[in-house]
Amino acid sequence: MDLSVTSTELTTDAAISTSASAATGASVFIPTPGTPYQEDIARYWDREARPVNLRLGDVDGLYHHHYGIGDIDRTALGDADDSTYEKKLIAELHRLESAQAELLLDHLGPIERDNTLVDAGCGRGGSMVMAHQRFGCEVEGVTLSAKQASFANRRAHELGIEDHVHARVCDMLGTPFETGQIAASWNNESSMYVDLHDLFAEHARILAAGGRYVTITGCWNPRYGQPSKWVSQINAHFECNIHSRREYLRAMADNRLVPQAVIDLTAATLPYWGLRATSPLVTGIEEAFINSYKDGSFQYLLIAADRV
Repeated sequence: MDLSVTSTELTTDAAISTSASAATGASVFIPTPGTPYQEDIARYWDREARPVNLRLGDVDGLYHHHYGIGDIDRTALGDADDSTYEKKLIAELHRLESAQAELLLDHLGPIERDNTLVDAGCGRGGSMVMAHQRFGCEVEGVTLSAKQASFANRRAHELGIEDHVHARVCDMLGTPFETGQIAASWNNESSMYVDLHDLFAEHARILAAGGRYVTITGCWNPRYGQPSKWVSQINAHFECNIHSRREYLRAMADNRLVPQAVIDLTAATLPYWGLRATSPLVTGIEEAFINSYKDGSFQYLLIAADRV
């Protein structure tokens, strides 16, 4: 498929030591004010345990919280009547998930081993592990969910990379990283939980001059007029606030992030959703994604921008 460029609960009064995190999977808590909405989101993800996230991660130990891109390998799936078909289907969905993360990493630019990267909204840490495996550098993750951060740190410990990959409970709008010290940063399907101007201001603060920011996100299409009923269903399902494509580009421009690539991944993600809709891991939101992508009201984009 052509992917060419087309243009829980938030805890505020506790701190867990860094030394404990490696051994137990506990995360470092960064005290933040915490709005009621942030607390709701933290609570949502602390309680989340969807099989679609866990069973796909069990395939190879990379636990993602995003969707997939690319064509289905029908040969790998085999016959639907075969007793191993479900296992193969889950493995194929996971392959498409990891292909999405690989594409994001492809757009980070040249990364050195002594660089530090930041995954804003890191989930259970799959993309952080992939980034370290590819570049050999430090990768810091932030999430509002203590459960996710603990899972990610435990997994890093199991892989023996806890000295290089770690997650902390932290508001992505106010991270503890020093100004201008981060080589590259990203949001992978996590930017719909925050105000974009505040988010990009923080990325612009922590990134070094010339540093790269990448996001992969669903956004509503301004040409549709307003968010469609399908987009509204997605918002309600995930308790988020999906932004428009125009809002992303405007907020980047206002915060010294200059897009270098804009890739429309809408057609590339539809095979994933079609396959997932036939799987035993359906969550009930598949129809909204498929219909909104097909009617043009929703788009799946990658935007890579440089800090100037």
